[in-house]
Amino acid sequence: MTDILDTLFATLQDRKVNPRAGSYTTELLTAGEDEIVKKVGEEAVEIILATKGQGNERLVEETADLLYHLLVLLVSRDLTLDDVRAELARRHK
Repeated sequence: MTDILDTLFATLQDRKVNPRAGSYTTELLTAGEDEIVKKVGEEAVEIILATKGQGNERLVEETADLLYHLLVLLVSRDLTLDDVRAELARRHK
């Protein structure tokens, strides 16, 4: 079974290679790194706000948003989930 993060990541990589009109991912990738990291920052703040008073459902929603934007950032830099997995494995030793 393919993990949803892997599936999403593959879709994001495809959007980079095959931009699609009307795609939010394409818009972010076209806007560039500054816009992407701005969104990462916004989502990180929203996670803090959700944690401090908006409940678990909102926290999960904001976490999904942050993960999405982090994946877009990785794609924009030609990095992969395997790069992140390798770093986590290295730290886990």
